Amino acid sequence: MSKGITDRIHLPTLPSYRHSKEADIEQIERTTTTAGSVNDASSAEMAVVHYTKYPNRWAYVREAIKEPAAEFFGVMILIIFGAGVDCQVTLSANPGVAASQKGDYLSVAFGWAVGTALGVWVSGGISGGHINPAVTLAFATFRDFPWRKVPQYIAAQVLGGLVGGLIIYADYIRAIDIVEGGRGNRTVPGTASLFSTYAAGYMTNVNAFFDEFIGTAVLLIIVCAFTDQRNGPPPPGLVPLALFVAILGIGIALGLQTGYAINPARDFGPRLATAMVGYGKEVFTFRNQYWLWCPILGPILGAQAGIFLYDTFLFTGNESLMNRPDARTRAAHERARNEERQKPPAGAGEIDAV
Repeated sequence: MSKGITDRIHLPTLPSYRHSKEADIEQIERTTTTAGSVNDASSAEMAVVHYTKYPNRWAYVREAIKEPAAEFFGVMILIIFGAGVDCQVTLSANPGVAASQKGDYLSVAFGWAVGTALGVWVSGGISGGHINPAVTLAFATFRDFPWRKVPQYIAAQVLGGLVGGLIIYADYIRAIDIVEGGRGNRTVPGTASLFSTYAAGYMTNVNAFFDEFIGTAVLLIIVCAFTDQRNGPPPPGLVPLALFVAILGIGIALGLQTGYAINPARDFGPRLATAMVGYGKEVFTFRNQYWLWCPILGPILGAQAGIFLYDTFLFTGNESLMNRPDARTRAAHERARNEERQKPPAGAGEIDAV
C-alpha cells in the first residue's frame, strides 16, 4: 500500500522584542494519506504541532548571550577538574589532610585532559568550544572568526576561570588551611600554584616563555587538524575525546617546567581568584610580572605560530587568510569576468552578415 506525506512548515520572521505570541509560533502540519484517498480530507490523518522558539522574555536574553555563556561554562568546567586535581594530589600529601597521597603527576595530567574534553563538550556545539583566548585570537586572525565576538569570548573565558578557581578554593579551603598552617597564611607560589602556573626555579625567563610558546603551537596544529574536513577529522561528537588525548600528551611531555598553561584564561582567571581570596598582589609581581609574558603572551603568540604553520603548509580551505587570492589572481579573475560580459549575444554575427 503506497503512502503520501505532505509537510507544510510555516516559519516566523525573526521577531522584534515586542510582538504577538502568534508571530513566534512555528506550526507543523503533517498530513498522511493512504492510497485511494489522497484527495479525501476526511480520511487524512492530521498531526499538528505548535511550538515557539521564544516562549518568554528570558529566551531572547539567552539567545543573545548563549555563545559567551557556553565559553564561560566550558572554562569553568576546565578549571573545576584541573585545579581540583591539583588540589587533591598536592594537598593530600600532607598527613593532616589524608592518610596517603591521592594521586601523582599522571593524575594531574589526566585531570586537566578530562577538564578540557568536558569543557569543549559543554560548549562546542554552541560557541565552537574555544575555551581559550589564544585559540579565539588565532581563529580571528587566520580563519574569519568575527573580531566583534572576540572581546565577549575572552571576557567570558576569563570570568569562567575566575569562578572555577573560586569554587575549587571554597571546596578545598580547609585542606589549604592545614597545609599553610592557618587561615591567614597564604604563600606564593606555595598553594597559589594549585590554581595558576609558576615556572620552576631553574627556568630562565626565555626558557619559560619558549616552553609555553611551543606547547600552544603544538596544540593549535592539532586543533587545526581536528577541525580540517579535508584531513580526516574525528567522527562527529568525538572532537572532545581527541582533545583529551592531545592535552594528556602535552601534559605528559611538556608539563614539568611551567605547568603547561597553554591557555591565558586557564591561568589568569584563577590567578585573579587567588588575589581576591588572600594571596595578594604577589601573584602578579612574582618574577617580574611572570603572569603576563609567560602564561598569557607565550600561549597567544604560540597559537598564532601554530595556526600559521598549519594553514601555510597543510590547509586548503578558503576560510583561511593564507588561501585568499593574491593581487594577480584577482586581476585575472576580473579580466575573465569582463571578457565574459563583452561577448556578443548568440547569433549576433549571423545577423550582421545578412
